Amino acid sequence: MTTDSATFSLNIAGMTCAACSARLERVLNAQPGVESAWVNLARETARIRYRDTETNPDTLIAAVADAGFSATPIDPNARATEQTVKAARLRREGWIFAIAALFSLPLVAQMAFMGGEIHAGLPLWLQWTLATPVQFWAGARFYRGAWHALRGGGANMDVLIALGTSAAYFYSTVVWLTEPHGIVYFEAAAAVITLVRLGKFLEAQAKAGTGAAIEGLIRLQPQTARVLREMDGTPSEVEIAIAELHPGDRIRVRAGERIAVDGEVLDGLSSVDEALLTGESLPVEKHAGERVYAGTQNLAGTLTLVAHEVGEQTQLMEIVRLTEAAAGSKAPIQAIADRVSAVFVPAILVLAAFTFVGWWLFTGNAQTGFVPAVAVLVIACPCALGLATPTAVVVGLGRAAQMGLLVRSADALERCEKLTVIAVDKTGTLTTGQIEVTALRSESSLSGNELLRLAAALEQGSQHPIAHAIHAAHPTDLPSVEAFEEVPGQGVRGRIEGRTLQLHPATEPPDDALTWIACHETTAAGERLLGHIGVQDRLRPTSRAAVERLRRLGIEVHMLSGDRPEVAQHIAAEAGIDQVQAGIKPQAKALAIAALKTNGRTVGMVGDGINDAPALASADVGFGMHTGADIAREAADITLIRNDLHALADAIELSRAVMRKIRQNLFFAFIYNVLALPLAALGMLNPVIAGAAMALSSVSVVSNSLRLKRHTSGSNQGPL
Repeated sequence: MTTDSATFSLNIAGMTCAACSARLERVLNAQPGVESAWVNLARETARIRYRDTETNPDTLIAAVADAGFSATPIDPNARATEQTVKAARLRREGWIFAIAALFSLPLVAQMAFMGGEIHAGLPLWLQWTLATPVQFWAGARFYRGAWHALRGGGANMDVLIALGTSAAYFYSTVVWLTEPHGIVYFEAAAAVITLVRLGKFLEAQAKAGTGAAIEGLIRLQPQTARVLREMDGTPSEVEIAIAELHPGDRIRVRAGERIAVDGEVLDGLSSVDEALLTGESLPVEKHAGERVYAGTQNLAGTLTLVAHEVGEQTQLMEIVRLTEAAAGSKAPIQAIADRVSAVFVPAILVLAAFTFVGWWLFTGNAQTGFVPAVAVLVIACPCALGLATPTAVVVGLGRAAQMGLLVRSADALERCEKLTVIAVDKTGTLTTGQIEVTALRSESSLSGNELLRLAAALEQGSQHPIAHAIHAAHPTDLPSVEAFEEVPGQGVRGRIEGRTLQLHPATEPPDDALTWIACHETTAAGERLLGHIGVQDRLRPTSRAAVERLRRLGIEVHMLSGDRPEVAQHIAAEAGIDQVQAGIKPQAKALAIAALKTNGRTVGMVGDGINDAPALASADVGFGMHTGADIAREAADITLIRNDLHALADAIELSRAVMRKIRQNLFFAFIYNVLALPLAALGMLNPVIAGAAMALSSVSVVSNSLRLKRHTSGSNQGPL
């Protein structure tokens, strides 16, 4: 992406099928200055990346309008308004269907009562009177959509419906005016329009459910917060809207309330339910100094917080933004449906023409080909093809966010399903990343406690994780340090109480299972070893079970670590990992990933440190731990918000479930058309039945995708 690139998203109104979304996508990608555009039929959105030196949002919105659709920019601060507009549109769809059904019911009922002898039922003038408002009022959207599609040089579902029902309606009108006792098809035209409107209404309801998980996350953020303000020298609680919050505000959260900001606990002790944000089912204890996040629920005591990130800057809203952006991207498998949709409607028009002519030539009567040709037009369904992939992706990504998985693109989700090998970092991934002093070995007259006291004093000036561990083991009664010096990779040195001391990695560690730090004193006679301090990063309690779960999923697990081989092998044995590469540099990790990718294997990498970023970027799918370094999270395709390798297995299981649904949907959409179109062409389907089948086919695809909302975590770690 160039430096002058910008991205923005639009809500699109007026799309009815895959041909619409494909045509709009072509229109947008053809605009000067547009680098890429994705149109999502399921979410009715478009995401456009463009060069702001060559075009602007107003020009692109105008291009959408010229293509026959309406577009409004997505405003993160107006989500409630957008939901209200969509709800009103859905209610209007319901009313139009209800009125159309009221007019169509007598026409369809007479067909049932008269055994198909339509001409013997209601008077033809009454049939025309009932069918006309359905055709031109309830069916107006199909005429508008067909006009815009044809004007733009394409064809869509609206063209098929408008052409098929118009043929039935106008043919019947001519018969009524010229042959008082002729056979008419008013009921077919009215019923098809009514049933398709019903299908669109049900489809809209179902599509609203596809984004329910994302909307549920948005609703987690409370609308108000209690802020502590100084009044007459004493702090008082003032309830304000979250839009008025600022970093640095002090906020009080009572038991049972949701937290409104990302921040830090200043005072209080409580447990917080973070399940719907991280997927962690157990409450997390919070005390002074602990981080808290917007959307999580305070369960027990009262907490006083200081706000760090507010509003759209919170982790919760970052998850929402990235999930919505991923939902607007395309999985590679969707290319199949896109290719078919591009030629689908023209092919159906040709098939309908051949059907009509074929029946005419076979029977010698043009009227015999009329009903089969109309049935071909109205049973064809590009909608199901267009919805097969995006509905499953949107529901799957929303479910992922609920499970503590932040997926950056639909492409990553598809690649995740194909993983056969996972490489894991050791520190902070398999282990807790919290180094502790676990052993002391004096090699002089110093006691172990005195050795630790001197080492902790010397490490006061260092920010290294091992220094923090040593200092945490003896934080009090420490003398001051003079002439402190830190040499990367070689440790620290300085003067304490008149003694010149140095701490550095032990060249001859007394025990292979631990990382040992040697303490030396420099005297006139030379250097003297005072003792060794053993530190250890403990295995996460869930790592062994998670590794075993990955194996059951058919995944081969490797460890890549920059630590000493002895330490890495010890942790690997505890975790149940047999294949270990230790003592490797960051660049070597990326080469190790490349080596694992041979023989067609798909490789994932999970890590949390700066040194993991090259390997994460070179893997087919990179998984970053949420508490890891920023660069590691940026290089990752999927972020594990819950710091637990079970979340990695959850991601693989969910990706397989999503891809399974996509394949089911595509199979259903293809087989529906493969079976239904020949039956319609052979005259074995009444246009009314064809219309009902077409309307329900897309509803079936969306409903199948919605089953992903019930996908559960195989680890039983999530809030399910």
